[in-house]
Amino acid sequence: MLFTMHGTIMIFYAITPILIGAFGNFLIPLQIGARDMVFPLMNMASFWISFFSGVVLMVGLFTPLGAAASGWTSYPTLSTLIGDPGNGQTLWTLAIFMLGVGSTLGAINYITTIITLRAPGMGYFDMPLTIWGIFMTAILNAVFLPVLGAGCLLLLFDRLFGTTFFLAGAIATNGTGDPVLFQHVFWIFGHPEVYILILPAWGIVSDLLAWFSRKPAFGAKTTALCMITITILSTLVYGHHMFTTQMSPLLTQTFMTLTMTISIPSAIFFTNWLGTLWRGSIRFDSPMLFAMGVVFVFGLGGLTGLYLGTVTTDIYLHDTYFVVGHFHYTMAASVLLGGFGAVYFWMPKMFGVMMNECLAKWHFWLSFIGLNGIFMGMMVLGYAGMHRRLYNPFVYEFMKGMVPLNTFVTWSAILMGAAQVIFVYNFIHALIKGKKVEDPNPWNIGTLEWTIPCPAPHYNFKEIPVVKCGPHEMGNPNLPEGKDFQYQTEKLVKV
Repeated sequence: MLFTMHGTIMIFYAITPILIGAFGNFLIPLQIGARDMVFPLMNMASFWISFFSGVVLMVGLFTPLGAAASGWTSYPTLSTLIGDPGNGQTLWTLAIFMLGVGSTLGAINYITTIITLRAPGMGYFDMPLTIWGIFMTAILNAVFLPVLGAGCLLLLFDRLFGTTFFLAGAIATNGTGDPVLFQHVFWIFGHPEVYILILPAWGIVSDLLAWFSRKPAFGAKTTALCMITITILSTLVYGHHMFTTQMSPLLTQTFMTLTMTISIPSAIFFTNWLGTLWRGSIRFDSPMLFAMGVVFVFGLGGLTGLYLGTVTTDIYLHDTYFVVGHFHYTMAASVLLGGFGAVYFWMPKMFGVMMNECLAKWHFWLSFIGLNGIFMGMMVLGYAGMHRRLYNPFVYEFMKGMVPLNTFVTWSAILMGAAQVIFVYNFIHALIKGKKVEDPNPWNIGTLEWTIPCPAPHYNFKEIPVVKCGPHEMGNPNLPEGKDFQYQTEKLVKV
């Protein structure tokens, strides 16, 4: 139950609402020069449906048999009445279906807003890469959340009405279904979900690296094209999650090849990040530290993913702590650090105050050291053969030698948890006693949101801006003395 609720809440109700819901709604109008989202009523419906889905999920904790306990993936037969007869699992399934409806409405709103409400003169490649990341995420949400919703609906029918979509053998009294069918339905959504979560972070990091290196983003158009390529290829690689389900060898080879292929555009834009940093006039402010932290943890998480996308190594590593360490490096560490960087960077635009820079740097280093201790330790444990979902793995003789490393992982988790107290204090203190930002552009950045006061007024722009250049025009030696950037509303100064 603990692991089921942890995975569900963190993926569906923490990472997704923060980066996609909060920053998506806040940044899309500001960075494309619009006064609001194109469908405000749909936006409100999306929020409240998602909110009440969370309420439904948490109600499961107070049912007689407790909340759902079949894992965050809720594989049948564990998630059917045979494996989990309590109402908590039924409420879990209903909650995820409701969340899918709310998120799909939000995705349609995001896509339509970006296509129709861009400021005059703003082409697609004049958009900040943050918007590109949110744009690609919205497309994946609109396409694949209905698939997950359909799977949850069929699972609800199995639990409530006696159907057998996901039941087989002696327990299927009214016909025969297939438990593995749910795995196909789940991972058709589940692997794009990895990119749904991380694409906004990639966009934010791509922008922050350029802005705090005080130079144009290296290969910005190529980075956007790589995001498009990854979005397309992410729809074709889900089978590498199912290599151990007696999949046809021909299919395993196909999915392995496609998985290796998707690493190519990922490697290209990772190289672009390094190119942006190269010979830049780097400012090590807290948003930049978090962005550089993402470069490290995503590089490590991405490389370890190659072993899980290859059939021969995945057979050994599947369902070990290596998998847990890998997906936390990519989905948790990368998205978490990117989210913190975004909060520190856009804090003055959201609330008109700056957070304490010294505390922010303490927060970064303690979090960075802690999370690497946790997830690197997990990958070493997994490589040594320690399986996940074991109540007490040390009853096995070969795992008893892993106790010290498990203890190290625990202390790393305590360190990382303690570091978040610094963030909470810094955030609340800034809101209550923080010094008001007088300069509407404290970071000296040229995107549209920094042309208006801090915090942003309710209507965003008194007059809709006209865009004349891209979002990363920095370091031009022909700019006036004392200025190393230009606004998107200014005519491009030629080098």
